[in-house]
Amino acid sequence: MRRAISILLALYMLLPVMAQEDQRLEKANELYTTGKFEDASKAYEEILKTGVENPQIYYNLGNSYYKSGLLPQAILNYERGKLLAPQDKDIEYNLELSRSQTIDKLEKVGDFFLSRWVGTLRDKADSDIWAYLSIALFTGVILMLFLFYFSRTAALKKISFFVGILSLFLFIVSFSFSYKQKQKLVNRQYAIIFAPSVTVKSSPDASGTEIFLLHEGTKVKVVDTLGEWRQIELSDGNKGWLNASTIEGI
Repeated sequence: MRRAISILLALYMLLPVMAQEDQRLEKANELYTTGKFEDASKAYEEILKTGVENPQIYYNLGNSYYKSGLLPQAILNYERGKLLAPQDKDIEYNLELSRSQTIDKLEKVGDFFLSRWVGTLRDKADSDIWAYLSIALFTGVILMLFLFYFSRTAALKKISFFVGILSLFLFIVSFSFSYKQKQKLVNRQYAIIFAPSVTVKSSPDASGTEIFLLHEGTKVKVVDTLGEWRQIELSDGNKGWLNASTIEGI
């Protein structure tokens, strides 16, 4: 009883906060729909500063920046929204539209078709959905196990055995997908170039050899850190070092 009362009190205390967030979001949406994109961007950023992470807010913020002509900021927020909702077609479309307007056109290193197919399937849902599915499948495995041991007919034993094996396989797949999606949220290795142009060095030093040039909006993978320098890897496999001040983590 005490626990139930505590939960109700906590929810009661959260109501004013939730109402305030709803008012902020409503105000930000109103600014966007009236064409005040710069003010809308600030309003959405203020909501995010409260610790709220919502793919729709990132999507709206990305749209606001895009309408304001701030391409790197738009791409950054579309990418953050996609992390939370990889299956969202609107975020994906606007992200690809923004990417098409960047200067750097990088070729991707060829992936094994099976790996590419698995990645596409995994991105059909977020971590929570895959987790719920894995729980349901594991429950199915337990039920089939009981049915196998307590059924009296050979046919029913055979059916429960094969259904149980299939459910176990699907449980492992869905659980691994959930874990992988969660890791993408926790270990955010990617970043967006924010400097209009930046020269990538061969070593973490201002006097290092210049190896290639990147422009704003390009997505990079951060693979190592040394002081204020970050080693980055591109989708085409090229690597180099640049200053941390020129990128913003997704």
